[in-house]
Amino acid sequence: MKRLEGKVAIITGAAQGLGEALAIRLGQEGAKVVVADMNYEGAQKVAAQLPEAIAVPLNVCDPAQCDAMAKKAEETYGRVDLLVSNAAILISNALEDMTYQQFSKVVDVNLNGYFNVCKAVIPYMRKQGGGSIVQINSKSGKKGSAKNCAYAASKFGGIGLTQSLALEFAEENIRVNSICPGNLLDSPLWVNSLYEQYARNQGTTKEKIREKYINQVPMKRGCQYDDVANLMVFLLSDEASYMTGQGINVTGGQQMV
Repeated sequence: MKRLEGKVAIITGAAQGLGEALAIRLGQEGAKVVVADMNYEGAQKVAAQLPEAIAVPLNVCDPAQCDAMAKKAEETYGRVDLLVSNAAILISNALEDMTYQQFSKVVDVNLNGYFNVCKAVIPYMRKQGGGSIVQINSKSGKKGSAKNCAYAASKFGGIGLTQSLALEFAEENIRVNSICPGNLLDSPLWVNSLYEQYARNQGTTKEKIREKYINQVPMKRGCQYDDVANLMVFLLSDEASYMTGQGINVTGGQQMV
């Protein structure tokens, strides 16, 4: 049974990596999908893989673009039921090397961008009497991360925004939850960027970084796209109708509160 059959879902940051995998899963579960990303060409390629989908160019830091995205979704499909706020960036640096511009950029995308897409989409959900929002957060939204202050700060803020919106819209049947994945150690983000960033910051090798992060996980493996997608589908579906304001860990036991 397709658990999101007939629902209209918007997903941001969906042109590649985890966002692409989540968009494909939304389509497999029966949703009509609005694939949104700054990389419009990539978003179009993802949308082309889905049974029913459109691509929309989106910079989540631009409220006008967020409004246009939500309007396009309703114009195309007649409603907006689901939002997956996935767009995010990571810039890792020690405090003395982290510039204000870098810190602000991470917060602008990860936190302000989450605010912008929620503000754009919620009026459409209110109009139809309900909806479900899932933010892709991080274990760094639960616990500070050395030499990663901007990312952790933005993700802690995301949990606060999730809880606040959940309280504000609970009586209007709009649920808001966050997923806090562990490290996606086999993903392009890690393979193409983070191993190198962390090795440089910590004065070691990429191989040692991978070993370090594997050893931090009781289950001794990295988080996989399906681990996140399985929880996303549940939270978006009616099966989670009594759940709101939660930040749920998917970390193999690495983070337990």
